[in-house]
Amino acid sequence: MRIVISSFVAGLLFALGLGIAGMLNANKVIGFLDIGGDWDPSLGFVVVGAITVHSVLYRYIIRQRSPIFAPRFHIPTRRDVTPRLLMGSALFGIGWGLAGYCPGPSIVAVTSGTMPTIVFNGTMLLGMIMFQWLERLHVLRRGREDKC
Repeated sequence: MRIVISSFVAGLLFALGLGIAGMLNANKVIGFLDIGGDWDPSLGFVVVGAITVHSVLYRYIIRQRSPIFAPRFHIPTRRDVTPRLLMGSALFGIGWGLAGYCPGPSIVAVTSGTMPTIVFNGTMLLGMIMFQWLERLHVLRRGREDKC
C-alpha cells in the first residue's frame, strides 16, 4: 500500500510541476521547439532546473543501500545505440514536435477534456498497442526461424 500511495503522490507532484512549468500548453511547447521561428526559451529553464535537481539528488540517492520501497535499484546497464533506439527516439521527437505533447504532460492535459488532447492520447495508446502487437509478431517469427 505504501508503494501505491508514494506512486500516487509522486505522480501528483509531477503533474503539478508540469502544469506550473507550462508543459501542458502545447503552444508553449511548440514555441520552445521552434528555434527558427518565434522561439520561447522559457521551457529551457524548466529543463535546466530538472537536470540540476536530478544531478544533485541522483548522486545522493544512489549511495543508499536500496530504495525506500524496493529491494534494489533498477538502473539500466545497456549503453549501446541500436537502430530500434534511434527509431523510437525519432518517432518520439517527431510526435512531440508535431503535437506539442510528450506522454507525461499529455496524460495530465487530457483532464482538460479538449479534443486535441483526447485525440493525441487515443492515438498514443493505439501506437503502444500496435507496438506490442508487432513486438509479439516479431518474437513469434524469430522463434519459428530458430526452429527451421
